[in-house]
Amino acid sequence: MQRESLPTRPAVVLALLAAAYVAAQILADVSSLKLANVFDNAIDGGTLIYPITFTLRDLVHKVAGKQVARALIVAAALINVFMAGLFWIVDALPLVPDSGQQSELFGAVLGPVWRIVFASIVAEVISELVDTEVYSAWVRRFGNRSQWGRVLASNAVAVPLDSLVFAVLAFGGLVDPAIVRQIVLTNVVVKLLVTLVSLPLIYTVGSQPEVAPPR
Repeated sequence: MQRESLPTRPAVVLALLAAAYVAAQILADVSSLKLANVFDNAIDGGTLIYPITFTLRDLVHKVAGKQVARALIVAAALINVFMAGLFWIVDALPLVPDSGQQSELFGAVLGPVWRIVFASIVAEVISELVDTEVYSAWVRRFGNRSQWGRVLASNAVAVPLDSLVFAVLAFGGLVDPAIVRQIVLTNVVVKLLVTLVSLPLIYTVGSQPEVAPPR
């Protein structure tokens, strides 16, 4: 009887990174339903967790390559669509009499606000795909040198793009334009700070080079 081979370390690392990426995306989309006041600045709740997805995506890109990173971005978007649809169906189901507040308030808490769902998914897909292209361009240019630069360069482009697309699509025309601008600015600052804090993680995983490093 042939023994089942154990997964290789890169496979285990990739599985953990992919799981963390999808989990962070889902948590961010649910948390984005609330606009909070943090130090007198407007911020959507998803900003507290979403920024780490950029670094996680960079790690997936380094471990498994560009095509896997792209596939993960699309998969996460489809899972978020499924989640919103599931919440909508559950909310539409009739309540069991006297089942308690948790049943009565389900829709008020988790019922999808479709505009925010749409804004989150569109912003995520656009910014993460752009992040992937910038990251890939850096690797082609510098190979394995200055790995910190690939994270900073890709996030420096993707973070403002994500913040702008999400805020405009989610809140444009619904709240004061000054608040929308504040949301964008606060999101950019928080996300870039998270990028700086999480930067050393790029050195914790092995790489699958897309091209040979330049000599």
